Amino acid sequence: SVSRTSPNLAFVPACLPPDPVEVEELQHFVSSSKRLFVMTGAGISTESGIPDYRSEGVGLYARTDRRPIQHAEFVHCTSARQRYWARNFVGWPQFSSHQPNAAHLVLRDWEKLGKLHWLVTQNVDALHTKAGSERMTELHGCMHRVFCLACGDKMLRSELQEHFEALNPTWKAEAFGVAPDGDVFLTDEQVRNFQVPACRKCGGILKPDVTFFGDTVSQEKVNFVHQRLAESDSMLVAGSSMQAYSGYRFALAAREKQLPIAILNIGPTRLDHFASLKLNSRCGELLPLIV
Repeated sequence: SVSRTSPNLAFVPACLPPDPVEVEELQHFVSSSKRLFVMTGAGISTESGIPDYRSEGVGLYARTDRRPIQHAEFVHCTSARQRYWARNFVGWPQFSSHQPNAAHLVLRDWEKLGKLHWLVTQNVDALHTKAGSERMTELHGCMHRVFCLACGDKMLRSELQEHFEALNPTWKAEAFGVAPDGDVFLTDEQVRNFQVPACRKCGGILKPDVTFFGDTVSQEKVNFVHQRLAESDSMLVAGSSMQAYSGYRFALAAREKQLPIAILNIGPTRLDHFASLKLNSRCGELLPLIV
């Protein structure tokens, strides 16, 4: 089991402690649900020390002018892939070491109790899996897996790290800061001599098993999530502003089905105007208070 360590608040926006009235409202919402559909975003992982993109003051966009790699750039540009993998190689040991926080563990417990019908996460950090959640869809994939764009062969990201080390025995780079997807900041000079392995089976391009910006989630996965939502009686959004349409569409579908929607997120979201309940608290602080 995962130890319930103190949260890392470096990337968590400032907020007030949970209001007792709000705790009671969320308790009533959860107690009234029989088949709860939960969608999580980067805000549930910030307390594990992983920054998000959009949080005011502490998100990647607020702190830097860096933007995540685009799908087309990765697929079509060799130097872009070299830069991406060099940064990812440096950042991987830290990124892969992050552990679930109290919020991840609560959602796992709700699943075991039969309260949580299905969990959809927009995160690629594997923290829900590490916490033990099983009734789950990783909407945007997972950084812990890699696949070949040509033949589809898959491998663990930890295995690829060994290939990187073998190809780059003397290459060293010091990282400057870390991004939500495990990327770090390196200079062009640092990246220039980094060697990137090809697919072991066909020599094709290796890519993380995640949906990069500018790419789309497969229709098969979208249909599957819609089916799980159709079986549910309420929706809880935890730690997401729902700015990305890939997740927002399920909230629109929940509204269409007239399901009650509760939001737990520090700061505004796209759903605020039609949610039944909006709570402005830390996920890891409020969710453990719900019985």
